[in-house]
Amino acid sequence: MCPPLVAEDFDVTWGDGRGKILNNGQLLTLSLDKTSGSGFQSKNEYLFGKIDMQIKLVPGNSAGTITAYYLSSQGPTHDEIDFEFLGNLSGDPYILHTNVFSQGKGNREQQFYLWFDPTADFHTYSILWNPQRIIFSVDGTPIREFKNPESIGVAYPKNQAMRIYSSLWNADDWATRGGLVKTDWSQAPFTAPYRNFNSLTRAGNNNSWLNEELDSTSQERLKWVQKNYLIYNYCSDVKRFPQGFPPECGIGSA
Repeated sequence: MCPPLVAEDFDVTWGDGRGKILNNGQLLTLSLDKTSGSGFQSKNEYLFGKIDMQIKLVPGNSAGTITAYYLSSQGPTHDEIDFEFLGNLSGDPYILHTNVFSQGKGNREQQFYLWFDPTADFHTYSILWNPQRIIFSVDGTPIREFKNPESIGVAYPKNQAMRIYSSLWNADDWATRGGLVKTDWSQAPFTAPYRNFNSLTRAGNNNSWLNEELDSTSQERLKWVQKNYLIYNYCSDVKRFPQGFPPECGIGSA
């Protein structure tokens, strides 16, 4: 069976040639130098879906760089589901930053270390988005679940179709240690390859993912990640929310 062709699903949208489709359409690479980063987006829009992408992150000293992989709609009240990988000095772990926006409101960050070196090989980063929940997973292990909080009056992404986007860009004003560590341009170009994109959408035949939830094994894996690798959770940031946490924090949507 042939590997999926990323060229069939994505267009490189910016970067003046820094984004490339290689290996007869099986591999997509983004790169960043001092002049510009690069990015791509999906040809299709999705209203709910289950998507997988294999990514190998920028190796070595990646401080100041961000590799973002996310779903987003357009406009001032956009919805968005984010994976962002915050680069670091060589030997220090990447930080995986996640966020969920609904109706233009985000500020729902959770950050994690990974339990492997994401620069040594490809790993699969997945988003399940259905009417009940959003589940972020890494190599099939759930790391975060955001449950639909509409019953308590909080908006949930369910009406706006989203495209898949990815970009590799310079954010050394905040990405590494709050901007203390700057990008070392002598290491450029910074490059990240992508492959084996897969999507299940409502256009497909098997729509069981539309009602998918975490089974008991997956719930245990989620607890393991949250206990051992979670380094920031907005739902426990007392300094940020001295008047009380956002309402969705109380329904396990953290």
